[in-house]
Formats: sequence, C-alpha cells, structure tokens
Amino acid sequence: MDKDASERRVVVGVDGSQSSYDALRWAVRYAGLVGGTVEAVAVWELPGLYGWSGPAVDMDVDEDETRQKMSRELTDALGADTAGSVRTHVVHGNPADVLLRAAEGAEALVVGSRGRGGFARALLGSVSQHVSQHASCPVVIVRSARQ
Repeated sequence: MDKDASERRVVVGVDGSQSSYDALRWAVRYAGLVGGTVEAVAVWELPGLYGWSGPAVDMDVDEDETRQKMSRELTDALGADTAGSVRTHVVHGNPADVLLRAAEGAEALVVGSRGRGGFARALLGSVSQHVSQHASCPVVIVRSARQ
C-alpha cells in the first residue's frame, strides 16, 4: 500500500479567527493520539468581484501574503516547534469547497464553529455548517471557549 494512502491525515481549516486557532490546537492533539499528521488549510479569495471595474489584484502577491501571515499565526498559536510539524496549504477558492476537497480520504476535518465573518450569536458559520453536511470523513466542529 502506498505510504500516502495509509497516512492518517487530520485536515484543519485556519482563517485567522480565534475559533480556527482552537480547532488547530484540537487537531494537533488529536493527530498526536492517532499517530497522524496535521494539514492546515488557509483559503484566500479575491477582495473584489471579477470584472473590468474591480481592483487590480496580483494573485502571487496575495497568495504570498496569506502564506506569510499563516506561518506567523501558526507559530503564535502553537509555538515554533509544533508549528514546524504542521503541513500548510494556501489555496485560492471557496473555503467550503477547498476544505471538502482537502479532506478527501482524511481521518477527520476540523473547523472552528465560526470564522472571521458571520454573526456573533450564530451557532455555526456558513463554512462549518456546509462541510458538516457534505464531508466524506468525520467532521469536528470546535467551539471556542471565548465565544
């Protein structure tokens, strides 16, 4: 059997919110228990609409900025040693769709209950709700104690 096929992956969505950091810490603890690896996925979208009237966007610069910010945030949330063991992926697209694709064949998909957007009193954000209904693996939704 191919090593990659037998690897126990724990995929976690990271968006800069406190809830996603709590999900990241949960994913690291769980991966340690099952002997798995953590893949942190950050998704970035264009700031404006596509079209002639939208702002000029340099896709490479936006991706690089997202990657650098993610690296700093993982180190802040986990410490340098643990952050270094987490595989990171920065992907452009719709967050729910990207996370569902990334989680195919994974041990679990871990997300925070609410991301940076959304309403403060909502139980689930739109991404966590969508992936919980459509993922092909178990989904863990981590609610931040600070919500």
